[in-house]
Amino acid sequence: MKVNEFIVLEQFIVSRYTMAILPYFLNSDVYAKVIEEDGEYIIKQTPIDIIKHSCDYYGSSFQGRKEGTKAVIGITHKAPIAIEPANEIYVFPTASPRDSRCVWLSHMHVYRYEPAKYERTVVYFRNGKSVLLDVSYKSFINQLYKTAQLRTKLSERMEARERKLQYIFRMQQEKQS
Repeated sequence: MKVNEFIVLEQFIVSRYTMAILPYFLNSDVYAKVIEEDGEYIIKQTPIDIIKHSCDYYGSSFQGRKEGTKAVIGITHKAPIAIEPANEIYVFPTASPRDSRCVWLSHMHVYRYEPAKYERTVVYFRNGKSVLLDVSYKSFINQLYKTAQLRTKLSERMEARERKLQYIFRMQQEKQS
């Protein structure tokens, strides 16, 4: 099925190719417009339902990911979500996730951003696409930085764990020699 030349899907899982998930209002329903590197789709789910479903798909609940963000960087309000840290899938909301106007952006795809008129922000993605968001520049930067902090801390923890495992492995190899 197509709506306004968009392919319509029943559900969707966020991947490394997902750049943004925006609300899409059709009649009295709230769906999602997903912008991927290779195209745009209308999904018969709300943006928050896509985020929750994606967390479930990758083995954690949305609530668990929110609690993880709180434990790692202490953020609870408009918290960035590590949907799948091993694949660097980190998203952040532009408003409260309960707000039907909330847009979710993939941190890895944000290339550049600039303030626009009427307290809005233009976000440019690495592939040249852009979106105009109803979020102030200051609020956008704050969300972007929170997500960078979460990505950095989780990456450091994963690297430290990997170094420790390599050290233990080498020590066991030396004992066996």
